[in-house]
Amino acid sequence: MTHNDTPTAARRPLLRGRALAAATAALFVQQALAGSSAAAAAPDVSAQEPRGVSAVTYDLGDQAYRLPGTGEPVEIAATVHYPKDLGTTPRPLVVQLHGWHETCADRAAAAARDAAERAGDWDAYAAAGQKLFSWPCAPGTRPIANERGYDYLGEELAGHGFIVVSLRANGINASSVWGDENASARADLINRHLALWQQLDASGRGALAGAFRDAVTGEPRRVDFRHHVDLNRVGTMGHSRGGAGVTWQAADRHAAQWPAGVTVRAVMALAPAYNVMTEDMTAYAITKTPVAVMRGTCDGQVGGEAFSFAADATAKSSAGFYRFAIHGANHNYFNTQWSPDSGQVAAGDDAAHDDTHPGRCTAPGDSAYDTQLTETAQRRVAAAYIDAFFRRHLTGDTRFEATLTGKRHPLAGIATVDVTAARR
Repeated sequence: MTHNDTPTAARRPLLRGRALAAATAALFVQQALAGSSAAAAAPDVSAQEPRGVSAVTYDLGDQAYRLPGTGEPVEIAATVHYPKDLGTTPRPLVVQLHGWHETCADRAAAAARDAAERAGDWDAYAAAGQKLFSWPCAPGTRPIANERGYDYLGEELAGHGFIVVSLRANGINASSVWGDENASARADLINRHLALWQQLDASGRGALAGAFRDAVTGEPRRVDFRHHVDLNRVGTMGHSRGGAGVTWQAADRHAAQWPAGVTVRAVMALAPAYNVMTEDMTAYAITKTPVAVMRGTCDGQVGGEAFSFAADATAKSSAGFYRFAIHGANHNYFNTQWSPDSGQVAAGDDAAHDDTHPGRCTAPGDSAYDTQLTETAQRRVAAAYIDAFFRRHLTGDTRFEATLTGKRHPLAGIATVDVTAARR
Protein backbone atom coordinates (compact mmCIF):
# COMPACT_ATOMS: atom_id res chain seq x y z
CA MET A 1 0.00 0.00 0.00
CA THR A 2 1.26 3.48 -0.75
CA HIS A 3 0.51 6.73 0.99
CA ASN A 4 -2.48 8.63 -0.27
CA ASP A 5 -2.04 12.35 0.15
CA THR A 6 -5.73 13.23 0.04
CA PRO A 7 -6.79 14.09 3.61
CA THR A 8 -10.30 12.73 3.20
CA ALA A 9 -9.15 9.59 1.42
CA ALA A 10 -10.85 6.43 2.61
CA ARG A 11 -8.07 4.56 4.35
CA ARG A 12 -7.81 2.32 7.39
CA PRO A 13 -4.78 1.98 9.63
CA LEU A 14 -2.39 -0.91 9.18
CA LEU A 15 -3.11 -3.43 11.87
CA ARG A 16 -0.48 -5.33 13.77
CA GLY A 17 0.59 -8.39 11.82
CA ARG A 18 -1.58 -7.92 8.74
CA ALA A 19 -2.07 -5.64 5.82
CA LEU A 20 -4.98 -3.25 5.64
CA ALA A 21 -7.72 -2.55 3.24
CA ALA A 22 -9.17 0.89 2.63
CA ALA A 23 -11.84 2.34 4.88
CA THR A 24 -14.55 4.86 4.25
CA ALA A 25 -14.05 8.55 4.62
CA ALA A 26 -12.56 10.00 7.78
CA LEU A 27 -10.25 12.91 8.24
CA PHE A 28 -8.10 11.28 10.85
CA VAL A 29 -7.30 8.03 9.12
CA GLN A 30 -3.86 6.59 9.67
CA GLN A 31 -0.89 5.76 7.63
CA ALA A 32 -0.37 3.08 10.16
CA LEU A 33 -1.46 2.17 13.61
CA ALA A 34 2.16 2.12 14.33
CA GLY A 35 3.04 5.16 15.57
CA SER A 36 4.28 6.28 18.46
CA SER A 37 3.04 6.61 21.77
CA ALA A 38 4.27 8.97 24.18
CA ALA A 39 6.16 7.46 26.91
CA ALA A 40 5.14 8.46 30.35
CA ALA A 41 8.71 9.64 30.65
CA ALA A 42 11.47 10.31 28.14
CA PRO A 43 13.34 7.14 27.12
CA ASP A 44 16.34 6.46 29.31
CA VAL A 45 19.23 6.76 26.89
CA SER A 46 21.95 7.00 29.52
CA ALA A 47 22.62 3.28 29.60
CA GLN A 48 22.67 3.09 25.81
CA GLU A 49 24.86 6.08 25.01
CA PRO A 50 28.18 5.31 23.38
CA ARG A 51 31.08 6.48 25.45
CA GLY A 52 31.67 10.17 24.90
CA VAL A 53 28.12 11.04 23.77
CA SER A 54 25.66 13.32 25.57
CA ALA A 55 22.02 14.19 24.92
CA VAL A 56 19.91 17.25 25.70
CA THR A 57 16.50 18.49 24.64
CA TYR A 58 14.96 21.89 23.99
CA ASP A 59 11.31 22.92 23.82
CA LEU A 60 10.23 26.47 22.99
CA GLY A 61 6.54 25.69 23.31
CA ASP A 62 3.74 23.73 21.66
CA GLN A 63 2.57 26.88 19.87
CA ALA A 64 5.93 28.43 19.03
CA TYR A 65 4.63 29.55 15.62
CA ARG A 66 1.62 29.23 13.32
CA LEU A 67 1.40 27.63 9.90
CA PRO A 68 0.96 30.23 7.17
CA GLY A 69 -2.51 30.18 5.69
CA THR A 70 -4.14 27.92 8.27
CA GLY A 71 -2.92 29.46 11.52
CA GLU A 72 -2.53 26.03 13.11
CA PRO A 73 0.07 25.83 15.91
CA VAL A 74 3.43 24.07 15.61
CA GLU A 75 6.04 23.44 18.29
CA ILE A 76 9.78 24.10 18.24
CA ALA A 77 11.22 21.12 20.12
CA ALA A 78 14.06 18.69 19.54
CA THR A 79 16.51 16.19 21.02
CA VAL A 80 20.23 16.79 20.49
CA HIS A 81 22.99 14.17 20.59
CA TYR A 82 26.54 15.44 20.53
CA PRO A 83 30.11 14.46 21.45
CA LYS A 84 30.83 15.29 25.09
CA ASP A 85 34.12 16.73 23.94
CA LEU A 86 33.16 19.20 21.24
CA GLY A 87 36.84 19.93 20.59
CA THR A 88 38.09 22.99 18.73
CA THR A 89 36.96 22.21 15.17
CA PRO A 90 33.31 22.88 14.25
CA ARG A 91 31.36 19.65 13.78
CA PRO A 92 28.93 18.76 10.97
CA LEU A 93 25.25 18.99 11.85
CA VAL A 94 22.68 16.30 11.01
CA VAL A 95 18.97 17.15 11.26
CA GLN A 96 16.44 14.31 11.65
CA LEU A 97 12.71 14.61 10.98
CA HIS A 98 9.98 12.04 11.68
CA GLY A 99 6.85 11.42 9.65
CA TRP A 100 3.10 11.44 10.18
CA HIS A 101 1.93 9.52 13.24
CA GLU A 102 -0.17 10.06 16.33
CA THR A 103 0.58 13.18 18.33
CA CYS A 104 -1.03 12.49 21.70
CA ALA A 105 -0.63 9.39 23.89
CA ASP A 106 -4.30 8.78 24.66
CA ARG A 107 -4.58 5.03 25.30
CA ALA A 108 -8.33 5.17 25.78
CA ALA A 109 -8.73 6.85 22.39
CA ALA A 110 -6.44 4.27 20.77
CA ALA A 111 -8.55 1.44 22.22
CA ALA A 112 -11.74 3.16 21.07
CA ARG A 113 -10.33 3.56 17.59
CA ASP A 114 -9.42 -0.13 17.42
CA ALA A 115 -12.92 -1.09 18.56
CA ALA A 116 -14.51 1.28 16.05
CA GLU A 117 -12.51 -0.26 13.21
CA ARG A 118 -13.52 -3.79 14.18
CA ALA A 119 -17.16 -2.66 14.28
CA GLY A 120 -16.91 -0.66 11.05
CA ASP A 121 -18.10 2.46 12.89
CA TRP A 122 -16.23 5.14 10.98
CA ASP A 123 -17.80 8.08 12.81
CA ALA A 124 -16.48 6.69 16.10
CA TYR A 125 -13.20 5.94 14.38
CA ALA A 126 -12.82 9.58 13.28
CA ALA A 127 -13.78 10.87 16.74
CA ALA A 128 -11.09 8.74 18.39
CA GLY A 129 -8.62 9.84 15.73
CA GLN A 130 -9.26 13.48 16.58
CA LYS A 131 -8.02 12.83 20.11
CA LEU A 132 -4.92 11.01 18.91
CA PHE A 133 -4.16 13.63 16.27
CA SER A 134 -4.75 16.86 18.17
CA TRP A 135 -2.31 19.66 18.95
CA PRO A 136 -1.64 20.76 21.58
CA CYS A 137 -2.72 17.64 23.43
CA ALA A 138 -5.58 17.75 25.90
CA PRO A 139 -4.65 18.60 29.49
CA GLY A 140 -3.27 15.53 31.22
CA THR A 141 -2.36 13.77 27.96
CA ARG A 142 1.31 13.61 27.13
CA PRO A 143 2.51 14.46 23.63
CA ILE A 144 4.15 11.63 21.76
CA ALA A 145 7.90 12.02 21.56
CA ASN A 146 8.07 10.96 17.92
CA GLU A 147 11.50 12.53 17.58
CA ARG A 148 12.97 10.21 20.25
CA GLY A 149 12.47 7.25 17.94
CA TYR A 150 15.80 8.03 16.29
CA ASP A 151 17.90 8.24 19.44
CA TYR A 152 19.83 5.20 18.26
CA LEU A 153 20.86 7.10 15.12
CA GLY A 154 21.71 10.20 17.12
CA GLU A 155 23.95 8.18 19.40
CA GLU A 156 25.66 6.42 16.49
CA LEU A 157 26.35 9.63 14.58
CA ALA A 158 27.35 11.66 17.63
CA GLY A 159 29.78 8.89 18.53
CA HIS A 160 31.44 9.57 15.18
CA GLY A 161 31.72 13.31 15.71
CA PHE A 162 28.42 14.75 14.48
CA ILE A 163 25.98 17.03 16.28
CA VAL A 164 22.54 15.50 15.65
CA VAL A 165 19.23 17.35 16.12
CA SER A 166 16.01 15.31 15.91
CA LEU A 167 12.97 17.56 15.45
CA ARG A 168 9.45 17.07 16.76
CA ALA A 169 6.75 17.86 14.19
CA ASN A 170 3.54 16.95 16.01
CA GLY A 171 1.85 20.24 15.15
CA ILE A 172 2.33 19.53 11.44
CA ASN A 173 1.09 15.96 11.91
CA ALA A 174 -2.11 17.27 13.50
CA SER A 175 -2.60 20.03 10.93
CA SER A 176 -4.78 20.13 7.83
CA VAL A 177 -1.87 20.72 5.42
CA TRP A 178 -1.45 17.87 2.96
CA GLY A 179 0.50 16.79 -0.09
CA ASP A 180 3.11 19.27 -1.30
CA GLU A 181 1.99 21.77 1.34
CA ASN A 182 2.85 19.22 4.03
CA ALA A 183 6.35 18.72 2.58
CA SER A 184 6.76 22.49 2.41
CA ALA A 185 5.68 22.91 6.04
CA ARG A 186 8.21 20.31 7.17
CA ALA A 187 10.94 22.03 5.15
CA ASP A 188 10.05 25.32 6.81
CA LEU A 189 10.31 23.68 10.24
CA ILE A 190 13.82 22.46 9.39
CA ASN A 191 14.83 25.96 8.31
CA ARG A 192 13.44 27.50 11.49
CA HIS A 193 15.56 25.17 13.62
CA LEU A 194 18.63 25.79 11.45
CA ALA A 195 18.20 29.54 11.88
CA LEU A 196 18.20 29.08 15.66
CA TRP A 197 21.36 26.98 15.46
CA GLN A 198 23.02 29.53 13.22
CA GLN A 199 22.37 32.24 15.79
CA LEU A 200 23.49 30.04 18.68
CA ASP A 201 26.70 29.02 16.93
CA ALA A 202 27.58 32.55 15.85
CA SER A 203 26.95 34.37 19.11
CA GLY A 204 25.83 31.96 21.82
CA ARG A 205 22.57 33.90 21.88
CA GLY A 206 19.02 33.50 20.68
CA ALA A 207 16.09 31.36 21.73
CA LEU A 208 18.22 28.25 22.27
CA ALA A 209 20.56 29.94 24.71
CA GLY A 210 19.69 28.55 28.15
CA ALA A 211 16.97 26.30 26.70
CA PHE A 212 18.75 22.94 26.96
CA ARG A 213 17.70 20.24 29.41
CA ASP A 214 19.18 16.86 30.19
CA ALA A 215 17.50 14.27 27.96
CA VAL A 216 17.09 11.84 30.88
CA THR A 217 16.48 13.93 33.99
CA GLY A 218 14.90 17.00 32.42
CA GLU A 219 17.13 19.23 34.54
CA PRO A 220 18.61 22.37 32.95
CA ARG A 221 21.94 21.69 31.25
CA ARG A 222 24.39 24.32 30.06
CA VAL A 223 26.07 23.37 26.79
CA ASP A 224 28.25 25.87 24.95
CA PHE A 225 27.71 25.11 21.26
CA ARG A 226 29.08 28.50 20.21
CA HIS A 227 31.54 28.12 17.29
CA HIS A 228 31.22 24.32 17.49
CA VAL A 229 28.63 23.76 14.73
CA ASP A 230 29.67 23.67 11.08
CA LEU A 231 26.54 24.89 9.32
CA ASN A 232 28.35 24.72 6.01
CA ARG A 233 28.23 20.92 6.41
CA VAL A 234 24.60 20.04 7.14
CA GLY A 235 22.99 16.68 6.48
CA THR A 236 19.26 15.94 6.68
CA MET A 237 17.46 12.65 7.33
CA GLY A 238 13.70 12.38 7.00
CA HIS A 239 11.54 9.31 7.66
CA SER A 240 8.20 8.74 5.92
CA ARG A 241 6.64 12.16 5.27
CA GLY A 242 9.78 13.57 6.82
CA GLY A 243 11.54 12.11 3.78
CA ALA A 244 9.40 14.28 1.51
CA GLY A 245 10.17 17.22 3.77
CA VAL A 246 13.95 16.89 3.55
CA THR A 247 13.76 16.41 -0.23
CA TRP A 248 11.67 19.57 -0.58
CA GLN A 249 13.97 21.51 1.73
CA ALA A 250 17.10 20.52 -0.21
CA ALA A 251 15.57 21.04 -3.66
CA ASP A 252 17.30 23.56 -5.92
CA ARG A 253 14.19 25.73 -6.03
CA HIS A 254 14.11 26.08 -2.24
CA ALA A 255 17.81 26.46 -1.41
CA ALA A 256 17.36 30.23 -1.22
CA GLN A 257 15.19 29.66 1.87
CA TRP A 258 18.06 28.14 3.84
CA PRO A 259 19.22 30.47 6.63
CA ALA A 260 22.32 32.53 5.88
CA GLY A 261 25.49 30.50 6.31
CA VAL A 262 23.73 27.12 5.96
CA THR A 263 24.62 24.62 3.23
CA VAL A 264 22.91 21.23 2.99
CA ARG A 265 25.42 18.74 1.60
CA ALA A 266 23.71 15.34 2.04
CA VAL A 267 20.06 14.18 2.08
CA MET A 268 18.87 10.79 3.37
CA ALA A 269 15.23 9.88 2.59
CA LEU A 270 14.28 6.98 4.87
CA ALA A 271 11.18 5.15 3.57
CA PRO A 272 9.99 8.50 2.20
CA ALA A 273 6.27 9.12 1.67
CA TYR A 274 6.24 11.42 -1.32
CA ASN A 275 3.19 13.12 -2.75
CA VAL A 276 3.23 11.07 -5.93
CA MET A 277 0.29 13.08 -7.27
CA THR A 278 2.38 16.25 -7.45
CA GLU A 279 2.10 18.10 -10.74
CA ASP A 280 5.43 19.86 -10.32
CA MET A 281 8.45 17.60 -9.93
CA THR A 282 10.76 20.62 -10.11
CA ALA A 283 9.65 21.43 -6.57
CA TYR A 284 11.59 18.32 -5.46
CA ALA A 285 14.43 18.39 -8.00
CA ILE A 286 17.93 18.19 -6.52
CA THR A 287 20.84 18.53 -8.93
CA LYS A 288 23.90 19.30 -6.80
CA THR A 289 23.49 17.50 -3.48
CA PRO A 290 24.08 13.77 -2.83
CA VAL A 291 20.83 11.94 -2.06
CA ALA A 292 20.23 8.48 -0.62
CA VAL A 293 16.90 6.66 -0.35
CA MET A 294 16.24 3.59 1.81
CA ARG A 295 13.23 1.28 2.01
CA GLY A 296 12.45 -2.16 3.38
CA THR A 297 10.95 -4.94 1.26
CA CYS A 298 8.22 -5.43 3.90
CA ASP A 299 7.20 -1.77 4.16
CA GLY A 300 3.45 -1.73 4.73
CA GLN A 301 3.05 2.00 4.19
CA VAL A 302 5.39 3.14 1.42
CA GLY A 303 5.71 1.33 -1.88
CA GLY A 304 8.33 1.19 -4.59
CA GLU A 305 7.48 4.74 -5.65
CA ALA A 306 9.82 5.81 -2.85
CA PHE A 307 12.70 4.73 -5.08
CA SER A 308 11.30 5.87 -8.42
CA PHE A 309 10.22 9.30 -7.17
CA ALA A 310 13.62 9.96 -5.60
CA ALA A 311 15.31 8.84 -8.82
CA ASP A 312 13.15 11.26 -10.80
CA ALA A 313 13.94 14.08 -8.36
CA THR A 314 17.67 13.53 -8.90
CA ALA A 315 17.53 12.64 -12.60
CA LYS A 316 19.58 15.70 -13.61
CA SER A 317 21.91 15.60 -10.63
CA SER A 318 25.66 15.90 -10.92
CA ALA A 319 26.04 14.44 -7.41
CA GLY A 320 25.71 10.91 -6.09
CA PHE A 321 22.41 9.03 -5.81
CA TYR A 322 22.19 5.85 -3.69
CA ARG A 323 19.36 3.38 -3.26
CA PHE A 324 19.23 0.82 -0.44
CA ALA A 325 16.59 -1.93 -0.32
CA ILE A 326 16.71 -3.78 3.01
CA HIS A 327 15.25 -7.27 2.79
CA GLY A 328 12.87 -8.06 5.65
CA ALA A 329 12.57 -4.47 6.92
CA ASN A 330 9.20 -2.79 7.49
CA HIS A 331 8.31 0.90 7.94
CA ASN A 332 7.86 1.30 11.67
CA TYR A 333 10.92 -0.38 13.09
CA PHE A 334 13.11 2.49 11.88
CA ASN A 335 11.51 4.49 14.72
CA THR A 336 11.71 2.89 18.17
CA GLN A 337 8.62 4.72 19.39
CA TRP A 338 6.48 3.15 16.66
CA SER A 339 7.75 -0.39 17.27
CA PRO A 340 5.98 -3.03 19.41
CA ASP A 341 8.80 -3.54 21.91
CA SER A 342 8.38 0.08 23.04
CA GLY A 343 4.91 -0.62 24.42
CA GLN A 344 3.85 2.76 23.08
CA VAL A 345 0.35 3.78 22.09
CA ALA A 346 -0.58 2.22 18.73
CA ALA A 347 2.91 0.86 18.08
CA GLY A 348 2.88 -2.11 15.72
CA ASP A 349 4.38 -4.15 12.92
CA ASP A 350 3.13 -2.76 9.61
CA ALA A 351 4.51 -5.57 7.42
CA ALA A 352 2.15 -8.02 5.73
CA HIS A 353 2.20 -11.62 6.99
CA ASP A 354 0.71 -14.95 5.99
CA ASP A 355 0.18 -18.00 8.20
CA THR A 356 1.79 -20.13 5.49
CA HIS A 357 5.04 -18.13 5.77
CA PRO A 358 5.90 -18.09 9.50
CA GLY A 359 8.65 -15.68 10.41
CA ARG A 360 8.51 -14.08 6.98
CA CYS A 361 7.00 -10.87 5.72
CA THR A 362 6.15 -8.96 2.58
CA ALA A 363 4.66 -5.67 1.50
CA PRO A 364 0.89 -5.56 0.93
CA GLY A 365 0.13 -6.77 -2.58
CA ASP A 366 3.61 -8.24 -3.04
CA SER A 367 4.04 -11.99 -3.55
CA ALA A 368 7.72 -12.13 -2.53
CA TYR A 369 8.48 -13.00 1.09
CA ASP A 370 11.63 -12.30 3.12
CA THR A 371 12.71 -13.38 6.58
CA GLN A 372 11.60 -10.50 8.77
CA LEU A 373 14.27 -8.59 10.64
CA THR A 374 13.91 -7.98 14.35
CA GLU A 375 13.53 -4.40 15.54
CA THR A 376 17.15 -4.32 16.69
CA ALA A 377 18.53 -5.86 13.50
CA GLN A 378 16.59 -3.49 11.24
CA ARG A 379 17.90 -0.47 13.10
CA ARG A 380 21.47 -1.79 13.08
CA VAL A 381 21.37 -2.12 9.32
CA ALA A 382 19.81 1.30 8.81
CA ALA A 383 22.33 2.94 11.13
CA ALA A 384 25.28 1.36 9.34
CA TYR A 385 24.29 2.72 5.93
CA ILE A 386 23.06 6.10 7.18
CA ASP A 387 26.28 6.57 9.13
CA ALA A 388 28.35 5.62 6.06
CA PHE A 389 26.42 8.08 3.90
CA PHE A 390 26.92 11.05 6.19
CA ARG A 391 30.54 10.22 6.98
CA ARG A 392 31.30 10.04 3.27
CA HIS A 393 29.49 13.23 2.24
CA LEU A 394 29.82 15.46 5.31
CA THR A 395 33.39 14.57 6.27
CA GLY A 396 34.81 13.40 2.94
CA ASP A 397 35.87 10.03 4.37
CA THR A 398 36.29 7.88 1.26
CA ARG A 399 36.57 4.68 3.30
CA PHE A 400 32.77 4.45 3.14
CA GLU A 401 32.56 4.60 -0.62
CA ALA A 402 32.63 0.80 -0.83
CA THR A 403 29.62 0.51 1.47
CA LEU A 404 27.65 3.10 -0.48
CA THR A 405 28.37 1.45 -3.83
CA GLY A 406 27.63 -2.11 -2.72
CA LYS A 407 31.22 -3.35 -2.88
CA ARG A 408 31.19 -3.91 0.88
CA HIS A 409 28.26 -5.07 2.98
CA PRO A 410 29.02 -4.27 6.63
CA LEU A 411 26.18 -6.39 8.08
CA ALA A 412 25.95 -9.15 5.49
CA GLY A 413 25.45 -11.77 8.21
CA ILE A 414 22.38 -9.95 9.53
CA ALA A 415 20.51 -8.75 6.46
CA THR A 416 20.62 -8.62 2.70
CA VAL A 417 20.76 -5.08 1.29
CA ASP A 418 20.43 -4.40 -2.41
CA VAL A 419 22.56 -1.36 -3.21
CA THR A 420 22.31 0.73 -6.36
CA ALA A 421 24.61 3.72 -6.77
CA ALA A 422 24.63 6.29 -9.56
CA ARG A 423 27.67 8.53 -9.86
CA ARG A 424 27.10 11.30 -12.40
